[in-house]
Amino acid sequence: MTDDAAPDLRASDADRERVAAVLRDAVAEGRLDMEEFEERLDATYKARTYRELEPITRDLPAPGVSVPVVSLTKSPEPGGDWASRVGVGGDAPSTWAVAVMSGFQRKGRWTAPRKFNCFAFWGGGEIDLREADFADREIVINAVAIMGGIDVIVPQGVEVVVRGIGVMGGFDHREEGVQGEPGAPRVIVSGFAFWGGVGVKRKLTRAEKQQLREERRREKLERKADRRGEVAGDDADRRELDASWPGQASPGHGGFGHGSLGFDSPHGRRTEEQGERRRDRDR
Repeated sequence: MTDDAAPDLRASDADRERVAAVLRDAVAEGRLDMEEFEERLDATYKARTYRELEPITRDLPAPGVSVPVVSLTKSPEPGGDWASRVGVGGDAPSTWAVAVMSGFQRKGRWTAPRKFNCFAFWGGGEIDLREADFADREIVINAVAIMGGIDVIVPQGVEVVVRGIGVMGGFDHREEGVQGEPGAPRVIVSGFAFWGGVGVKRKLTRAEKQQLREERRREKLERKADRRGEVAGDDADRRELDASWPGQASPGHGGFGHGSLGFDSPHGRRTEEQGERRRDRDR
């Protein structure tokens, strides 16, 4: 196949999702407003070929900034992004955190070390691993909470093991037992809680939340389209029924059809019989 024919190749769902990801980044960076984003997103999911997809991101990003674009060459789809996030090696810049009557956070794009020690006394901390890189296939978060609390937030697909001990406090075990995805890391939460707690929560990333909203929006639009089609079909059936129904008004019957108050209807015959009985009584 020649290069000239490549733009006419049929696009896959994965191709459309790559374009949607570029649009999500653009609206997050302020390159597109919500109206432009929705218009381009609708065009993306309606596109059937590469030729239709390519112009959607042609002006993104601004000159001098590089982001992924739709390739006109078919290539195998990667199995996920865990390979690029797990086993990054090297020394992690942050290996501990302390909060004494205060708080700490580790979130965003950071490298979670093989072992992360944290301590909270009359305070709180948050360790968010949703966008983090992992120094190894298995990491340990050793959390000590004294009259305080520490939250560990993990992304979907990560296996969680909780080994902490609580005295008048506790460790959250609700996320244990969830099978990890192939290539995903394992997070072990250990430590000690006294009059405090260590929570483990599994949450979606910002991109996953945005994708979920888009899927719900697409489903809503599809349901609206289906309802419009059903209403249009009902209207057509009603018009066809009205056209063929014998009770329609016609000349010669005083404006009443055979199926309403005409003399050929059962109601019309009863009315006629009642009139004859009244005439008989009058005689």
